[in-house]
Amino acid sequence: MAKIIYTHTDEAPMLATHSFLPIVEAYASTAGVEIETRDISLAGRIISLFGDYLTAEQQLPDALAELGALAKSPDANIIKLPNISASIPQLKAAIAELQAAGYALPDYPDNPSSDEETDIRARFDKVKGSAVNPVLREGNSDRRAPLSVKNYARKYPHSMGAWTADSKTNVATMAEDDFRANEKSVVIDFDQTLSIRFVGEDGEVKVLKKALPVLKDEIIDGTVMHAASLAAFLKDALARAKADDVLFSAHLKATMMKVSDPIIFGHVVKAYFSELFETYGEQLEAAGLSANNGLAAILGGLDELSDDVRAGVEALIAKGYEDGPALAMVDSSKGITNLHVPSDVIVDASMPAMIRTSGHMWGADDQEHDTLAVLPDSSYAGVFQVVIEDCRANGAFDPTTMGTVPNVGLMAQAAEEYGSHDKTFEIKAAGHVQILDAAGGVLIEHQVFEGDIWRACQTKDVPVRDWVKLAVNRARASATPAVFWLDESRSHDTVLIGKVNEYLADHDTEGLTIKILSPIEATKFTIERLRRGEDTISVSGNVLRDYLTDLFPILELGTSAKMLSIVPLIAGGGLFETGAGGSAPKHVSQLVSENHLRWDSLGEFLALAVSFEHLANSSDNKRAQILADTLDAATGTFLLENKSPKRKVGELDNRGSHFYLAKFWAEELAAQTKDAELAAAFKAVSEALGSNEEAIVAELAAVQGSPVDLGGYYRPVEAKVAETMRPSKTLNTALELLTK
Repeated sequence: MAKIIYTHTDEAPMLATHSFLPIVEAYASTAGVEIETRDISLAGRIISLFGDYLTAEQQLPDALAELGALAKSPDANIIKLPNISASIPQLKAAIAELQAAGYALPDYPDNPSSDEETDIRARFDKVKGSAVNPVLREGNSDRRAPLSVKNYARKYPHSMGAWTADSKTNVATMAEDDFRANEKSVVIDFDQTLSIRFVGEDGEVKVLKKALPVLKDEIIDGTVMHAASLAAFLKDALARAKADDVLFSAHLKATMMKVSDPIIFGHVVKAYFSELFETYGEQLEAAGLSANNGLAAILGGLDELSDDVRAGVEALIAKGYEDGPALAMVDSSKGITNLHVPSDVIVDASMPAMIRTSGHMWGADDQEHDTLAVLPDSSYAGVFQVVIEDCRANGAFDPTTMGTVPNVGLMAQAAEEYGSHDKTFEIKAAGHVQILDAAGGVLIEHQVFEGDIWRACQTKDVPVRDWVKLAVNRARASATPAVFWLDESRSHDTVLIGKVNEYLADHDTEGLTIKILSPIEATKFTIERLRRGEDTISVSGNVLRDYLTDLFPILELGTSAKMLSIVPLIAGGGLFETGAGGSAPKHVSQLVSENHLRWDSLGEFLALAVSFEHLANSSDNKRAQILADTLDAATGTFLLENKSPKRKVGELDNRGSHFYLAKFWAEELAAQTKDAELAAAFKAVSEALGSNEEAIVAELAAVQGSPVDLGGYYRPVEAKVAETMRPSKTLNTALELLTK
C-alpha cells in the first residue's frame, strides 16, 4: 500500500493536525494511500532517548532516526510540520512537565560533575536546538508562494504599517571581530578524518573534537567571535539606543543556533544589566542562574539566593531598567521583555514582523516605537538594514502589487551553519584553536581569548551540486531571474562562488538570467524588482535561506506559513514542509484560554497536494494524482472564499477552516470525470457536508469562549486534544461515509 508519513510535532501545528488528519486519512483511503504518523515532538524525542529510565509502557522508539534513514531512501514521502527548536528554558520546561506526568526523567545537568551526568547532558543535547531539520533535510529547499496564495494576498491584502522618512529604526551590527570577519575556509582534497584542538598559551593541549570525518571537495570553515569586541559593541549599541530614544531589541537565533546564540544572548543580558553582573555575577553563577537562559530564569531562581543577595539583585535589575534604554517587549501586559527568554525573539521571524509594522516594536507602555535592532554578527544583518532604508525612502510595500521572491536553499545533509552545533565551543582560556588534517597539519587556526565563541562548519560537495542544479531548473521552469546571494569578501562564500561557477557550466543556462551578488546588493536588486511587481528567485545558503523565506513571505503574504515548501530529496524521495511555526505558542495560549485556534493550516494543504502528486508519480497511483489536482483546486476556492482562520473568538477558527477545505475538496472530487467510482464515493460526502454546513459551523462555534484543559503543553493528553479539536459530531459522521 502506498504510504505518506505525517510528523507529529508540537504546539499549534500538532493541535491543528488532530483536526485535519482524520480528513486526510478518510480521503486518502479512497486511493489506497495509508497515512502513518511518527512522533518527533520535543517531548517524544526526549522520551525516546531515555528509555532506560522509563517503564515499558512509557518508552517510545526513536522516530527521528527512523525518518532520517527513510529520507535517504527513494521511497520517502514525508510531510514535515513545524517543531520546537528547543532552547534550554524550553527543554527544561518540557522535562519538568514530563516528570510531573510520571516520567522518571533525570534533570538537565547544567554543569555535569560525573560520567553519568555527562551522559545525561549529551542525551538531552541531542534534542536541543534544530535537532530535527538536519536529520530530515537530505535535499535542498524549493520554497515559493503558489499562484493561488499570491492571488489571495492581492485580493485580501494584509495590513502593512506606514513608514515615515524620519523613522529612527535601524540595525546595529559588529564591524569587526565577529563570525563573518574572522571566517577561514578550505576545500578538502581527499576523504579523511580531521580533528579540532585548543592549544593554550601555557602549552596546554585539549582535544575539542577528536574525529571529524570529511569527504573530498567538502568545504570546512572555522571562525570566532571575540567576546571583548562583542562586549564593546553591545555597550555602544545600548548607548546609541538611549541617545536616539528608541527601543533596544536583540535579534538572535538561540533555538537553531543552539550553542553560539544563547551565549551571545547571555552577553546581551549582561551588557544591559552590567552593574548587576559586576556586583552579583559570582553569586548568580553559584546558584545556577545563567544570563544565557534569560532574565526570566534569573527572576524565577531568586529563591536560591540569600535574602540580602536577592534584595540586591532585585534592586539592580530595577536600576538597570531605569538607567538603560527602553526595551522592546514580547508581552507588555505581563512585563516580558526582549531579554526574558532567549527563544522568544527569533531573528528570521522578528525582523520582518518589525519591518511590516512601520519599523516598530512594542514598548513597556503598550505603544509602538522606533527600534534599534541589534544583530551582533554582521553576516546577514545588512540585508535587513537595506530593506529598512528602502521603506524609509519609499514607504511600506504594497501586497496588492508587489512581486514574489521564491527561494532555492542550500540545506541538504546539514549544510553550512546548522551543522556547526557539535563544533561550537566557548573558549575557557587564551590560546589558539586549530583544525588539523589527518596527518596533523594545521588547516585553519585562530587566536582566541577567554570567553570567545569559536565554531566550525562543513558543507559537502554533493548538496552544492544539487543546489546549483535546482536553481537552474527553477529559473528555467518559471522564466525568472535567479540570484545567488554570495559575498566574495567572505571566505566561505568565495569558495562557494568558485563551485557555483564550475557547476553552472554543467547546465544549459542559455536564455536565463543568473547572477551572483553579495547579500546587500542582492537585497537591493530584489526589492527594486519587488516594488515593480517583478519576481526574483533568491538562491542562498542555509541560515540566509531561513531569513529570506520569512522576510519576503511576511511582507508579501503576511505570514511564511502560506509558502509551498518542497525538499526534493537527493535519493529521489520527497520531504514536504508546511511552513514556519514562530507564532505557535501564542496560538496555543489563545486556544487554552478561549478554545479558539487561529493557526492557519494552508501550508499543510499545499504540502499535502504535492505529496499526493509525488506519490502518484513514484507509484503510478492515478487516484493519488486526482486527489492532488482536486485538493489544489479546493485550496484555490478556500482562499478566494476567504475561509482562513480568523483571529477573534466566535469567528471561524482552524477547525472551521478544515471543514471548508474538506467541503470544497469533496465537491471537486465528486465533480471530476477521470474516475467515476471515485466521484460516486464523494458524492455522498459532498452532499452531507453541503447540506449540513450550517449545523457543522454552529457546532464548531458553540465550543468557543471557554477555557480548555489539554493536560499539558509539551505532551498534552491525546484524548483531550482529540476531543477539543474534533467537536463537530456531524462532520465526524460525514467522514465515516468514506471508511465504512
